[in-house]
Amino acid sequence: MTAAPAPRVGWPDVAKGVCIILVVLWHVVTKVAIDADGAGPVTDVWVTLNAQLLPLRIPLFFLVSGVFAARAVLDPERASWRRRASRLALLYLVWVLIQTFVLALTPDFDTARATSGWELLAQLTISPTNLWYLLALAVYLVVGRLTRGVPTAVVLSVAFAIAAVAGAGLLPDLGNLWQLVQNLFFFLAGLRLRAAVERFAGRPRLRATLLLGGVYVGALALVSMLGIRLVPGVWPALALVAVAFGVAASALVDRKAEVVARPLRWIGRRTLPIYVLHMMPLALIEAGLRAAGWRTTPVLEAIAPVVLTAIVIGVCLGAHTLLVRGGLGALFDPLQLTDRVLRRAPAKGSRQSAGDGGPWRHGGLHSG
Repeated sequence: MTAAPAPRVGWPDVAKGVCIILVVLWHVVTKVAIDADGAGPVTDVWVTLNAQLLPLRIPLFFLVSGVFAARAVLDPERASWRRRASRLALLYLVWVLIQTFVLALTPDFDTARATSGWELLAQLTISPTNLWYLLALAVYLVVGRLTRGVPTAVVLSVAFAIAAVAGAGLLPDLGNLWQLVQNLFFFLAGLRLRAAVERFAGRPRLRATLLLGGVYVGALALVSMLGIRLVPGVWPALALVAVAFGVAASALVDRKAEVVARPLRWIGRRTLPIYVLHMMPLALIEAGLRAAGWRTTPVLEAIAPVVLTAIVIGVCLGAHTLLVRGGLGALFDPLQLTDRVLRRAPAKGSRQSAGDGGPWRHGGLHSG
């Protein structure tokens, strides 16, 4: 009798749900709310609040991604990491192209978009767009695999030093390349320290979570007061505190607050379509508000970011459902096309296909 699969651990999905909501909220605030006519102190509070969450949302996202990828990357007998990396790279290519054409309809929207072939080539290589997370994960999987034989202490020390340099603003300003470089540490930490992370999350305590939250807030205040944000090492150290708090809080919510955890887990399992789609409906909404001459008020400033975030996420999930039902699911998994070709390959080539294509037919991308 085959043993039943172990139940899926919930806290990583809670964490991912929170992170993707914060990503969308950040873009709502910085690309729509901040430029609205009449925006004032309330919007400034939203901007400040979102800025304080920068060390949390993306580093936590990558830590969870590293935890999920650990077995595929570190097991020398597995090759599913190749499929994951290939899918992510193709996803980045596909959605940069789609976004380039769609955002051409909203030229006044404040985000990077290619207007020439050379700019597009740069965005696909050395100057990543807002979709950089996909490219980063593909690169991180390769780095994690190539360094799997190197001691964990060495790998994480080097990665922390790289994050320190990137976090200090010492890299050339090439789109989101600096973010790709500085967040490698958190993916590798999740990859190499999976067991430790799971043990930490497996014992959620309210007092410890509140303590970590207090340390995070205090560290933010200290960094701001001393003006040391760009001192090498400060950003990754601050992000480490934020990530520890994020893991503890996600585990606590998952265990103790089901009414909150359930929708967050649901969203956390659907981060991919939200991530790749959200900038386009946001741009169209902003263009519509601009055309309508929309002017905000203090009350609207307070609630509009939350409402717009919910609307954008809803639109993304609805669009994803329609696209999949319309036969365009390959937009979210380009390797579906490869799989179809392999399945239709002539029988005489089946042995070679099984040997060469195995890594491409097994395993999969955990959305996000």
